Amino acid sequence: MDERRTVKVSKYLSKHLRHQPGRIGLVLDTGGWCEVDDLLRAAAAHRFPITRDELEHVVAVNDKKRFEIDGGRIRASQGHTVPVDLDLPVTPPPATLFHGTVARALPEIRRDGLLPMKRHAVHLSPDDETATRVGARRGRPVILTVDAAGMAAAGHEFRVSANGVWLVDAVPAHFLTLP
Repeated sequence: MDERRTVKVSKYLSKHLRHQPGRIGLVLDTGGWCEVDDLLRAAAAHRFPITRDELEHVVAVNDKKRFEIDGGRIRASQGHTVPVDLDLPVTPPPATLFHGTVARALPEIRRDGLLPMKRHAVHLSPDDETATRVGARRGRPVILTVDAAGMAAAGHEFRVSANGVWLVDAVPAHFLTLP
C-alpha cells in the first residue's frame, strides 16, 4: 500500500470514527467501537472502498496509533468530538507533561488555561518532541509544560489512551509554564 493511500485511509477513518460516524451511517457504541465489517460496508457504500488488508495496514503503521482493533471491532484511540466513553482508568501521570500549540493561541491559554474545545479532553504529550509535532500541524510550534504532578495532587484525574496520549478534563493556567 503506497504512502498516499495510507494517509488517505487514515484521514477517512479519523473523520468517521472520531467526528462524523453518522455521515456514512455508522453507529458507535458507548465506548466508540463499531464492527469492522460495518465500517467496511459503510465506506464502500459511500464510494470509499477499503479492504480489510488496507484497514489492518493503516492501524498497524499509523505513527500515532490512532486506532485500535479488538477482535472484529475498531475504534479511534482518542480525539473524539462525538460522545464516547473510552473507559480508560485513572492513571497517575508523570511529573511533567507537554502540550504543543501555536503563538496565536497563547493569550487565550494564559487567560483560560487549556480547555478541550470540541473534544472530550485536553490532549497532553509525554515528551516535548511529540508536543512539537502536534503543535507544528498548525504552524510554528510553541511547547507548554504542564505541572501534571501538581494537578494530580490537587485532585485532577488523568487517563492515558492506548496510543500514549494523556487526557485530562482541563489544565488551569496556573499549572502551565508558558514561553
